[in-house]
Amino acid sequence: MHQTNIALIPAFEPDRILLEIAEELKRMDLEVLVVDDGSGPGFSEIFEEMEKEAVVLRHDSNRGKGAALKTGLKYIRDRYTEPYAVVTVDADGQHRTADVMRILLAVPAAEDSLILGSRRFTGKVPLRSRLGNVLTRLVYRAAAGVRVYDTQTGLRAFSHKLVDRLLEIGGDRYEYEMNVLMALAKDRRTIREIPIETIYLDGNTSSHFDVLRDSFRIYREILKFSVSSFAGFLTDFAMYCFLLALTGNLVLSNIAARLVSAAVNYTLNRKFVFQSGAPVGRSVTQYAALAAAILAGNTIFLKGLSSLGWNSYAAKIMTEIIFFALSWVMQKHVIFRRKEVYYEKA
Repeated sequence: MHQTNIALIPAFEPDRILLEIAEELKRMDLEVLVVDDGSGPGFSEIFEEMEKEAVVLRHDSNRGKGAALKTGLKYIRDRYTEPYAVVTVDADGQHRTADVMRILLAVPAAEDSLILGSRRFTGKVPLRSRLGNVLTRLVYRAAAGVRVYDTQTGLRAFSHKLVDRLLEIGGDRYEYEMNVLMALAKDRRTIREIPIETIYLDGNTSSHFDVLRDSFRIYREILKFSVSSFAGFLTDFAMYCFLLALTGNLVLSNIAARLVSAAVNYTLNRKFVFQSGAPVGRSVTQYAALAAAILAGNTIFLKGLSSLGWNSYAAKIMTEIIFFALSWVMQKHVIFRRKEVYYEKA
């Protein structure tokens, strides 16, 4: 059966390069769907011209890239007959038509997978883009247990089999694309990367990405863990200081403080951070074993620093920093684990 290939382009206040993109994609026998995400009257001429080359859907106000993508996906799902493949393309000219076709052609062999056009970040890449991608890559690897080189690429392809799932995933702005990667990792979907050329026009000045606001949206799930851990640390440190002043016993103060903070941390992580569905009995037992192991190591390390002449309070802070990473890894990948996704790299 013939497969229809569809290019979905979310656009907010685009320049005329969007017309060139649509023309090129149409010449490659792709059906082009553009979503005007509330660009306003000043851009109506571009979208009116665009209607000669593509179907244009419009938002009355700016709702975000994620919302625009989902508007397009709903339209595709309701109006196209299966089988079909969708490729999402950015409106700023950063994706070569040849690369669009390369990842699109990979879809039939991996119908349940997400295909990413993965930039290598060689040549002249704006510093904020280079650093942002490195940070996001590391955060995603730590959170999802999956290696993806370019987590922020907007060039993505998938078959009709993935559309319903993509429409279920939350997020209306830039965080949506990261949420997709997180959700597919949890679903154990295959994520495949195909290298593409890295193109930044005019230093990426056309990007509407707000570094602070949109970075917060992308990293919100990760930040929740940090807040939970910090709350546990504050509880632990406050109890430690209080008991140390009361008893003068370093070991007893550290053990009692750890017991209280462990209960606080477990509750926050299970309910709000990992939103785990693991049975309470199992996760409590595992968490208690982890807490006991960390407590032993924590106490030994704390005494070691104190014996080297460290101030008791400074030693406590250093010990917590060192054991933070171990605690996170064990909670994420053992106690509140999400099963590993199969990852394929082209």
